[in-house]
Amino acid sequence: QVQLVESGGGLVQAGGSLTLSCVTAGSILPLVNMGWYRQAPGKQRDLVASISRGARTNYADSVKGRFTISRDNAKNTVYLQMNSSKPEDTAVYYCNTVPPVAAWGQGTQVTVAA
Repeated sequence: QVQLVESGGGLVQAGGSLTLSCVTAGSILPLVNMGWYRQAPGKQRDLVASISRGARTNYADSVKGRFTISRDNAKNTVYLQMNSSKPEDTAVYYCNTVPPVAAWGQGTQVTVAA
């Protein structure tokens, strides 16, 4: 079973930046497409950014131009660089495969203050 550990969340002012990290246990990262998902209170969990094995990226319209997903296979880590943050980005952020087949980690809370 793949283990996923997210970190890097916190409180940021609107317009600020954060970098989230997701470490995957083992050496499966080069073999899978990965994504960052987020879930705001009372809402469903949505995919906001994905990166393929070949490093092709895709973004939800809500974050396009502001967020950047990247991967470092040697470090078994996927990153999400969040720039120009907005209050509506407030959510718990999770990483998982795309589609999500691994067990969900605990996520990392991101709060963007207006």
